[in-house]
Amino acid sequence: MRILFAFAGGAGHLQPMLPLARAAAAAGHAVAVTGRPGALPKDFEGFPAGADEPPGERRPLLRLDRDREAREFRDGFGGWIARERAATTKAVAERWRPDVVVCDEADFGSMIAAEALGIPHAVVVVLAAGTFGRPDGLAALLDEARAAHGLPADPDLAMLERHLVISPVPPSFRARGGARFMRPMPLVPPAPTQPPQVYVTLGTIFNTESGDLFTRLLAGLRELPVELVVTVGAAIDPAELGPQPGNVRVARYIPQAELLPRCSAVVSHAGSGTVVGALAHGLPMVLVPMGADQPDNADRAVALGAGVVLDATDATPADAAEALRAVLTEDSYRAAAEALRTEVAAMPAPEELVASLAGLR
Repeated sequence: MRILFAFAGGAGHLQPMLPLARAAAAAGHAVAVTGRPGALPKDFEGFPAGADEPPGERRPLLRLDRDREAREFRDGFGGWIARERAATTKAVAERWRPDVVVCDEADFGSMIAAEALGIPHAVVVVLAAGTFGRPDGLAALLDEARAAHGLPADPDLAMLERHLVISPVPPSFRARGGARFMRPMPLVPPAPTQPPQVYVTLGTIFNTESGDLFTRLLAGLRELPVELVVTVGAAIDPAELGPQPGNVRVARYIPQAELLPRCSAVVSHAGSGTVVGALAHGLPMVLVPMGADQPDNADRAVALGAGVVLDATDATPADAAEALRAVLTEDSYRAAAEALRTEVAAMPAPEELVASLAGLR
């Protein structure tokens, strides 16, 4: 079987699909990936499509506006990105001839391309809370892209669930009727350190539009008796944060898989990948959402008792310290996070989902 994995956006849209891609390759299937050039994995045949975000482009921190974020998602992923992805994925599929297309749930263009070519597609969940992906007007925008490829209107967005939906998100965090669940990463026994190690990140996209948020967070967090491991992203020089005490390590990038098994808590922007990673390891969270689906993810974590939310524009160093102290010392946060880890452990491994892809042919 030949399986084409397709993603819109950056690495956060690809990472949830990689365990399935690697399981499929290990089972002897031919695997290729298409998406932004800078995010393509090196262990598969790759077809670059679109352009990477300009390196080093910095923007000021804006006050969170959920309506603005929903509009930008709709007009971007449902508009020009969908049109571009439909054309590029269709061209790749005509050349490489996959039996199945697997795409992230925001890669609407690849769904359109697969349908236009009569190829079944599977959708992998990448928006952890799931309430962000269907803003008003999305179906009408996508119908314009569908019409350009000879497809009928789809006012109910049936294409999002037409064949197979795979979710690497714990069921209680995001219930998705009819979805097949998939464990998001290998199970690694936790080995938290003493003093507690805390992972601090603002992701790989929103880090460049976070203003002084890193500075405010670290000014409070570093005063606690914890070891902080801070990743700032490729576009930010760690030296920008100035001298730090011995309990703070700042790096551009460290794989989460290396950090999370040793951590006791996570402080993040509430990006889907970081939230799911924290839950898979049973880690309580301090969440500082700035945009996209982050506020929805943060709301869901709070509703389940697994985290505390701070306002990105107003949070003080003292607020950050108080929030981290709470999730580290109040048993309820850890109990809620560990309950979600138990859910993740019970989800099928990616290897078990490969047969479901074969069944789509």
